[in-house]
Amino acid sequence: MSEIINAVDLTSKLIRCESITPNSAGAIELLISYLEPLGFKCKKINFGEGIEKVENLYARFGTKGPNICFAGHVDVVPTGDIKKWSMDPFGGEIKQGKIWGRGAADMKSGIAAFLSSVSNFLSKEKDFEKIGSISFLITSDEEGKAINGTKKVVEWLEEKEEKITACIVGEPTNVSEMGDTIKVGRRGSFTGFLKVKGVQGHVGYPHLADNPINSLIKMLEPFVKIYLDEGTENFQPSSVMITSVDVNNNASNVIPGEVSATFNIRFNNLHTINSLKAMLKNQFNKITQNYEFNYYCNAEPFLTNDEFLKSTIEKAIKSVVKINPKQSTSGGTSDARFISKICPVVEFGLVGKTMHKIDENVDVDDITKLVSIYSFFLSNYFGVSSFD
Repeated sequence: MSEIINAVDLTSKLIRCESITPNSAGAIELLISYLEPLGFKCKKINFGEGIEKVENLYARFGTKGPNICFAGHVDVVPTGDIKKWSMDPFGGEIKQGKIWGRGAADMKSGIAAFLSSVSNFLSKEKDFEKIGSISFLITSDEEGKAINGTKKVVEWLEEKEEKITACIVGEPTNVSEMGDTIKVGRRGSFTGFLKVKGVQGHVGYPHLADNPINSLIKMLEPFVKIYLDEGTENFQPSSVMITSVDVNNNASNVIPGEVSATFNIRFNNLHTINSLKAMLKNQFNKITQNYEFNYYCNAEPFLTNDEFLKSTIEKAIKSVVKINPKQSTSGGTSDARFISKICPVVEFGLVGKTMHKIDENVDVDDITKLVSIYSFFLSNYFGVSSFD
């Protein structure tokens, strides 16, 4: 058995991989170099071609169930203006008790904590293969289109009849301090594209034209209120945000011939894709029939009801940081939306205050705490006493 993996050192190495989505930039190979000595069977599963090519990794230790999976992504968002960073965004430097760099919070430190906790666990549980399995599902396509990453790997797992019992996604879920929040579900995301047509003309002769902007305003007016409902016991209210209105008209004396708008709905389980589509078309048809409407939904709402999974991660958090975590379904989307289709999933990682920001960083102490939490989770889930 190899030595216990140092999560902070591995985080630094992962940050030095300039893995701007969807490029893994050697990060997947780095993880394999750590997992194989632990006894994991590693399978690179790549989808897409050319610039759309995405490297994915599925690694498993053991053959028996239950199979606990740790999931995450090595890809990161672009740095923005590097001149605004006080540290090298791909340096992985450790200063002032923090580790700095793009992906430090979201979520290379979470992946490093996964590996460290598993190496620690396996070093104590020599006969673990008689009890169950541990697996990793890692992608480099979470921050991008999310087409050739976890979504495709989940389909591959189903085709191979590879069973995962439960999963932890290591996204930075905590708001203010380690242990304050776990994600037990997510809202759905529905994006709409509305184009309203009219008749172009001279502003001085409005009776000879039909201004589509007037119709668009009326069509979208109910959604300016933002919230579609009052929420549920587990979900916050569904919200609508108009993100773009485009007339493409530089002349102040011309009535445009068409206008487009884009909007996004983050919806809870009071709605479905079909119910949203019907609601929108009903509203639009009240105003005009002269429009085009397209949409895509890249996430449906889900809620994890596996009480053992949730209580086990909560117990681990309380054991390490003495905090009762809040169960939340707030925020954006994550790859948990795909994994939820094949097994119960919760999300728990580091504090997310600096994710995607200039000078992204996390506390070194928090990484250490996260390693301990994941270690306690494994011990409690599999019913062993190594970490009691």
